[in-house]
Amino acid sequence: MSTAVLAAVAVLTAPAVAGCSSGSSSASSPAATTPAATTTGATATAPAQPTGPANQLEEAYRKVITDVLPSVVQITTGSGLGSGIVYNDKGDIVTNAHVVGNATNFTVTLANSTKPLDATLVASYPDSDLAVIRLTDPPSGLKPASFADSGKVQLGQITLAMGSPLGLSSSVTDGIVSATGRTVSEPDSPGSPGATIGNMVQTSAAINPGNSGGALVDLNGQVIGINTLAATEPESNGTAAAPGIGFAIPASTVTRIADQLIKDGKVTNSGRAALGITARTFFDQEFRPAGAVVVAVSAGGAAEAAGLQAGDVITKVGDTPVDSLNALTTALASLSPGDKTTVTYTRDGQSRSTEVTLGTLATP
Repeated sequence: MSTAVLAAVAVLTAPAVAGCSSGSSSASSPAATTPAATTTGATATAPAQPTGPANQLEEAYRKVITDVLPSVVQITTGSGLGSGIVYNDKGDIVTNAHVVGNATNFTVTLANSTKPLDATLVASYPDSDLAVIRLTDPPSGLKPASFADSGKVQLGQITLAMGSPLGLSSSVTDGIVSATGRTVSEPDSPGSPGATIGNMVQTSAAINPGNSGGALVDLNGQVIGINTLAATEPESNGTAAAPGIGFAIPASTVTRIADQLIKDGKVTNSGRAALGITARTFFDQEFRPAGAVVVAVSAGGAAEAAGLQAGDVITKVGDTPVDSLNALTTALASLSPGDKTTVTYTRDGQSRSTEVTLGTLATP
C-alpha cells in the first residue's frame, strides 16, 4: 500500500502542516536487532532497577499505555491507512474525516488482535475533519477510551501519541503540550476539503503518516485530542517534516461532533463561530487580495444585526487582518459562538467598524 501524505498549507501559528492519514504497509516488518553484549563463563546479572522519580514516571507511562492502547485501532481503506479511537462498546470508532476520505467500507484491526474486522461509515463532518465508523460485528470486550476536558489542558503537560504511523500498529511516541489554542488550515484531500480548525492542541510528540485519527493522551490515561496534522518546512513545499510540531483536534470538539454523528448521522450544532454571511475574496485594482467582500447577508444573522451589508469589504476581525476569504475563515475559527468582536470593513471607500456578537456556523 503506498504512502499517501497530505500536501503542506499555511497556518496561523506554524509555517505549514501535512496530514497524516496514511502509512505504508510495507513499513510493518520488524526491524533487525543486535545483541548488546554477551557473557562467557559467568552468570549474567540483571541490572538493578532504578528507583525514585524516574522509575515512577516510567511506571506512569507503562500504565497509561496498558490502559489506553487497547482503545486505539488501525483503519484501512482502499487508498491508505490511518488510526481511530474506540468511542463506545457498540463498535463506534471516531477518526479524522481525511482518514476515511470518500470510502464507506473499512477494515479495522484492534490493538490486541490480528483479526481484521469490517466496518462501515456512520457519518463524516469534513468542516471539523472528524468522522465516525462502526464495526459491523463488534467483538465483546471492546474498551472505549476516556476523553478529558480539553479546556483544562496545560502547556508543558506530558503527552503520548498513539496510532499506526507508517503502518506500524500500536506505536507510541511521547512529548509535551507545546501550545494550545492553535488555528490550523488543512490541505484539500478526498472527503476533507481544507478544513480550518481552531483551538487545536500543539504537541512535540511525533505525529507521522498513519497517526491521523489516533489518540493524544495525558498521564491520567485520558484522550485530550485526536492526532491530525504534522507541520512541514515551508521552503520544502510540504516534503520535509518540521520535527516536534504536531496538532491534535481537542477532545471537546471530538465528543461534541461524534455524539451528533452517532445520534443523528449529521451535525446540527457545529460549535463554530460565524458572521452569517456569504463572502468571497476581494481583489484591489492591482489584483491583489485585499479583504473578504460580503456577497449576501443571512436574515437574522450576526452580520445583519451589526449592520453589515452586501458589498462591504471586511478587512479585520478584532486585531486580525483579513485579506482573503481564507483569512476570514481562519480568524473566525479561533472564536466561539456568542463572542463579541469588532469587525472592520470598507463601504463606499470609507473604513468603518462595528461590534458583532457572533452566531453559530450553519450546517447542511
